[in-house]
Formats: sequence, C-alpha cells, structure tokens
Amino acid sequence: MSRISKLQKQFDQLYIDAFLVTEQKNIYYLTGFNLIQGDGCLLVTPQNAIIITDERYQLALEEFESDEVVATISRDYYGSVNKICEGLNLTVLGYEDTISYHLFDVFDELMTSDIVPFHHLIEKMRLVKDSTEINKLRAAAELQSAGYDYVLSIVHPGITERELAIKLDYWMKMQGASEPSFPTIVASGANSAKPHATASNKPIADGDVVTLDFGYYLDGYTADMTRTFAVGSIDPELRDVYKIVNEARQLVIDHAKVGIRGNELDAYGRALIEEAGYGDEFNHGMGHGIGLAVHELPATYAPGTKRIKLKNNEVITVEPGIYIPEIGGVRIEDDIIVTHGGAEVITTAPTELVIVED
Repeated sequence: MSRISKLQKQFDQLYIDAFLVTEQKNIYYLTGFNLIQGDGCLLVTPQNAIIITDERYQLALEEFESDEVVATISRDYYGSVNKICEGLNLTVLGYEDTISYHLFDVFDELMTSDIVPFHHLIEKMRLVKDSTEINKLRAAAELQSAGYDYVLSIVHPGITERELAIKLDYWMKMQGASEPSFPTIVASGANSAKPHATASNKPIADGDVVTLDFGYYLDGYTADMTRTFAVGSIDPELRDVYKIVNEARQLVIDHAKVGIRGNELDAYGRALIEEAGYGDEFNHGMGHGIGLAVHELPATYAPGTKRIKLKNNEVITVEPGIYIPEIGGVRIEDDIIVTHGGAEVITTAPTELVIVED
C-alpha cells in the first residue's frame, strides 16, 4: 500500500473527507516531489493527491511520474484548494496544526468546508522507516563517519572552530551531501561544556577536547553523529568522563529493542552517569528520531517519556553527554535502527578516545 493510500485509509476513522498537507517534508514523503517551503500544498482526497503550486514547477511536474499524484497550477494555492473541495463536495478538511497563525487566518476566511487540525498525522507515518529509507540512512551515516576521519586528518592547534566546520562542509558536499541538517557544532576547550555551542572563531588549542556534532542530507535523509576527541594531553577528569559517557552510550544501545519505553531506555545510560556523580552535568535527552529531518518522532526520549514505545525499524540517536563548566564536555552519538533482535548501529566511526598529536 502506498503512503498516500495509507493516509486515505485513515479518513473514515478521523471523520474527514480530505487532508491538506503544507509541510514540505511531508509533501515529499507522501509524493516524492520536492516543493520549497511555502511554494504550494498537497490536497489528498479520497480519489487522488493534488499538488497545488505555481508555474515555476510546471516543467518539473510534467516530468514527474506518478499514478496517484496530479497537479494544479495556480498562484492562488488555497483558493484552489477551496474550489476543489467545493467541486468534490468535500465538507470536512483536515490540516496540519503546525501552520502559522497567518495561514490559519487564510483558511478560516477562504474555506467553505469545516477545517479540523491534526497533530503530527504524517509525522507518525514517517516514524517507522521502510527498507529504502533505512538504506538511505545507512549511507548518510557512513558518509558522516568518513567526514569524522577527514576532520581528524586536518585538525591541528591554531585552526579555528569555524575553519574546521567550513572545511568539513566543503568536504561533505564534495562527497555528495546536499546541505547540513543543522549548524555544525565544533566546540573546543571550555566551549565543549555547552551542549549546543556553535562553531566560533576560537582557535583550537593544545590540551583541548573538541566536540564535533554534525548532520548532512544525502539523498534526502540525514544522519546525526557526535564525536569528542582530544588535541594533545587533556585534563585527567575528562579522560574519566569520556569513559563514563562511552559506557553509557553502549549500555543504551545494548538495551534498545522493540517494545522498550523511552524512559526505560534513557534510564540505562542516565543511571550510570548519575552513579558516577555526574547526573547534574547531563542535561538533555538521551536521543531522538532521525530521517527526513534531524529531529523527528520520537522527538526525544528522556525521563518521563513513558508514552514512547519503540517500534521495529525506527531509527534513533543515542547521545549521552557530560558537561563540566570551565573544563569541557564529552558527548558521543551514534545512530541506530531498532529491531526485534536489538539495535543495529549504523554509525561506523570508532568510539574510543582519539588523541590528535601536533
């Protein structure tokens, strides 16, 4: 059954006649056609799926082959949606609740059908990956692991965090990546104690730990990996912290399987970190889903996420960390496929501490 058919099959139980998709990644997921955000929408009716966009996409749509998807060319995207709904006598229209207030105001003024918001309807479909998606994520993870090797080959005292991020960006794109899925984090020395530091103009110095966290799209899908390495001799406490974080990462991976709840999986790694005395220095979730977006369902798994119950072929990250102000931090992140038999780690870069000598 196609993705569009799976959505259409839900209409009766959702008490809607059609569903309007405005999120670009969801349009791509359902149809395979790429629109830039805001350049149109997808109306899924009981009979077909209609991409409504303007003349800039006309040639691309003429070349686009699909048995389920048709197109309407119009500058009045939502006026066209209303006309189609009226013409097909569709009286209840579902829509994504992530739209802006401005767009809701447009819907409220234009639509003669009743409009009903839905939360993460398509995102829940995206949660479990099919074999094609998993192969794309494997390839993205392999490329990022190679990107880490590249960084280790060029890093040296004196290079700035931003220079290193720029060189990595060029290398990844030359290898086939299209764009980063989030701003690359290169955080050295005391900056590595900030979980969401970005690459700054700080030169990397001898004695620094460096946290590298990056994700790149390859064929539409993004992996997400983090490695922390040392440049020269580092604070002995950070060596101990590295060992704790790495053990926590492996413990979570060892217990990741179909049916486990998010809080239970998180607890395996978090308890180890707390027992080592660093519970207050681990201040984020254990991981999240990846796919067409770098953060997708399950949005995060952490203490309190009892409602998350992992399913077969979900792809998630495992990323424990410890962050000590003014000294530095360590985070190690792998991407894994959840299966009935356990976890398949698709991040191939080694996790032992690498020390780069000048």
